[in-house]
Amino acid sequence: MNTAKGADPKKKYKRSDNVIPDFEHLFDEDVPVDARKKKKGTGFLYYKRLLQKNKGGFCMSLLMFILKNLPVWVMPIITSNIIDLASGQWTDSVIRSLIINSVVLVVVLVQYIPTHVIYSRITDRMLRRTGAGMRGTVIRKLQHLSITYHKEIETGKLQSKFLKDIESVDALNTNMIKVLIPNIIVALVSIGISIYNSRMVTLFFLIIIPANILLTEFFRKRMSRKNHKYRIENEIVSAKFTNMLGMLPVTKAHGLEEEEIAQCDRNIRRLTARGLAVDRTNSYFGSALWVVANLMSGACLVFCAVFALKGLISPGDIVLYQSMFTSINGAVQTIVNVLPTFAVGFEAVNSLSEIMLSKDVEDSAGKKKLTSLEGNVRFDHVSYKYPNGTAYVVEDFSIDVKTGECIAVVGASGSGKSTLMNLIIGFLKPTSGTLYIDDNDITQLSLSDYRHFISVVPQNSILFAGTIRQNIVYGLEKVDEAAVERAAEMANLNEFVKDLPDGLDTFVGEQGGKLSGGQKQRVTIARALIRDPRILILDEATSALDNISEYQVQKAISSLIKGRTTFIVAHRLSTIRDADRIVVMDAGKCVEIGTYEELMRKKGKFYELKCLNDMNYKIAEQSLGENDAAGGASGGERS
Repeated sequence: MNTAKGADPKKKYKRSDNVIPDFEHLFDEDVPVDARKKKKGTGFLYYKRLLQKNKGGFCMSLLMFILKNLPVWVMPIITSNIIDLASGQWTDSVIRSLIINSVVLVVVLVQYIPTHVIYSRITDRMLRRTGAGMRGTVIRKLQHLSITYHKEIETGKLQSKFLKDIESVDALNTNMIKVLIPNIIVALVSIGISIYNSRMVTLFFLIIIPANILLTEFFRKRMSRKNHKYRIENEIVSAKFTNMLGMLPVTKAHGLEEEEIAQCDRNIRRLTARGLAVDRTNSYFGSALWVVANLMSGACLVFCAVFALKGLISPGDIVLYQSMFTSINGAVQTIVNVLPTFAVGFEAVNSLSEIMLSKDVEDSAGKKKLTSLEGNVRFDHVSYKYPNGTAYVVEDFSIDVKTGECIAVVGASGSGKSTLMNLIIGFLKPTSGTLYIDDNDITQLSLSDYRHFISVVPQNSILFAGTIRQNIVYGLEKVDEAAVERAAEMANLNEFVKDLPDGLDTFVGEQGGKLSGGQKQRVTIARALIRDPRILILDEATSALDNISEYQVQKAISSLIKGRTTFIVAHRLSTIRDADRIVVMDAGKCVEIGTYEELMRKKGKFYELKCLNDMNYKIAEQSLGENDAAGGASGGERS
């Protein structure tokens, strides 16, 4: 029986559902090598693909923007016409022209309501879907990346990329679709209207464009450089904050609060300095832009007045040209003002590409999908070393484990025990040799499907902030109550659950903080039991527990291993007497294999480990007894 299969991550949804788009293919590595090495322009290239992905909605959005924005261009023309009409005589033709201009004005203004609503609906839906797609794409990528990748990058940096960088990409999308492109259209239409009326005046208008471009170019590289440094520093602070939270119990236990605060203050000061550098550059840029814009606006007014005095344009044209100039100048200034946001956004896209371009993924495409598992495991001269490592962590390891066998793996720290378990789980791939699961090369299996048939009870219990029940049935669909209660009983949870106010529905707090170590471990065992695995891995499941908790957990483990292929990484060697075979690891090599009695009679490496183990526990117990006695004596003195 295998009740472990949860929701299929590749489930196809109907078209009518709220489908989250997948943008992973946009980060293919066909970006020019020189650009990737220099890390310049890559953010823009990836973002360009994102825009092309939405080109249908983008074009519809622009069309509706042009319709809704007609008042901006039509009203100055009508105003100019009415002023010119008011300068003439009251005639029938003048009245007719006034009526026509008034009707056009009303129609242009009223149509704004439906066109703006349609524009907003199209644009907002596109922006929301794009943001959801970016978040979903990053989450999918993180789920598919190997454990090795996650061990090499700090969690805080990933959080910064997911939260801050995607938020910056959202701002980039909004400014691109709602600010940059619309304002380019506003400027182009305004220039077109000006050209139609007077090419001479339009030439003067066009001076503002190179002036703003030169000003922008002067600040662009500086803004990009400072934003990059700020983003890196922000990731460092985020990573430090995450580490600080994880180390909080150790920090307080050793009275190191002030040291931690001082270190965090140093990081925050560096981040603040980087942020102030960005703000200072943006401030100079914004103020210089404002001065240039207003100087040119004043120059335009004087220029048009001179043309009117010489009879080259009418008084109404002054209003028209001033409005067009204001429109062009405002559009150009708005475009230039959002450029700092674009620098941040492209840097954020570049930052996200660091995740998306990682090739350290578990690819199950085209691989065999298991529908059942017997539980045979065979290592055939397997060796493993880390990608950048020189020494083998596991070297030339071979063993043939039959269905239902219990194999214990022992050895000193760093001997390769956990690496063997990670190879069985599929977290690591053999550097050489082959690992067979039911005569299937594990590298040819769909790991997602294979892992439905295995369960892992780690040394450090991993719980999330939910109820005990939610932690037990994590990832499962439609689990009946009887199965939950049976798993709880076999894991010996009832020993403490019966005293909890809400039983299995009691909240355990963040990372299970409301439960003791032994209680958390038994919840983890219940999670493994309810999946009815064919292969079970117990990675030092009792090493961190006290004697009473260890006894309770050992009782639960005895129920758990029956009828399954089991691998036990043991710290306390007395707990593996009943294992079918014991594998003794030393410096990555298997030096002994046998039963408990055989290895003890042999008096080899296992015998040495057992004697050392027993001696360490005796010393620990004596030390604990002495501390308790000293505590009792001092208490007596105080009383």
